[in-house]
Amino acid sequence: MSSLILPAVLNGLMMGAVYALIALGLTLIYGVLHIINFAHGSLLMLALYAAYFLFQHLGIDPYLAAVIVVPLFFGLGYALQRVVIAPMSAGSEQNVLLVTLALSLVIDNLALYFWTSNTRTVDVPYAYNTVEVFGAYLTLGRVIAFVAALVVAGLMWLFMTRTRTGAAIRAVAVEKRGAEIVGIDVGHTYAICFGLGTACVALAACLLLPTFYVTPQVGYTFVLVAFTTVVMGGMGSLPGALIAGLALGVIEALGGLFLGESLGQIGIFVAFILTLLFRPSGLLGRRPA
Repeated sequence: MSSLILPAVLNGLMMGAVYALIALGLTLIYGVLHIINFAHGSLLMLALYAAYFLFQHLGIDPYLAAVIVVPLFFGLGYALQRVVIAPMSAGSEQNVLLVTLALSLVIDNLALYFWTSNTRTVDVPYAYNTVEVFGAYLTLGRVIAFVAALVVAGLMWLFMTRTRTGAAIRAVAVEKRGAEIVGIDVGHTYAICFGLGTACVALAACLLLPTFYVTPQVGYTFVLVAFTTVVMGGMGSLPGALIAGLALGVIEALGGLFLGESLGQIGIFVAFILTLLFRPSGLLGRRPA
């Protein structure tokens, strides 16, 4: 059994990086807009279908499809915030929750109507290729997803700390009225945040597709873990989401090793409850003043 622990930890880190990437978008949206985006899983599902159809009809590899899908979903997220969420919520955070929940239901049911509940996968030549890391053999797709997630997390941090747009986003997140007074377009900044969050989930979809399946319900598989990652890492904390995502991936893998594959996620929710008991604000969350 001990010889299986290291491969399980490494595989958990690979999967945890994908959880972290999905959670980065979710926590960015919460950190600035202060809303829980219930449509996050549905947008992940849409992005998986977009990458899938690009592969099936145009022969574009899922990784290369990211060049098309990520900007497309940034625009979709921007438009959703400007055209649907902001006007319909009328500035109320409770209304925003209901609007994103309604969006989720509409997207999921439209996907079920047009694409049925059939499970779809792509057949890429490298799907079963493995890479040896510290004596453990890891799927090439998961290694690529791990590296890409770390790179994106680093780029996101640089964007937020070293650019004028990042400074505007941080200003709006801290004090919306003050940001308006100094001339920041708050509506535009909100839309950029929603677009960035949607772009993150689109990239995660392109990284998942070579080793995962697509159905209209696939978003539910990840969104619950993503919400758990965001809360455990600290609401609105990008580094917290990354650390919590990697940790939950390892916990899930070890849970699957010791308890069985179908019970692996029990460890995730035990860790979540313990974190809330001993550190209610999350690993890197700010304590209430």
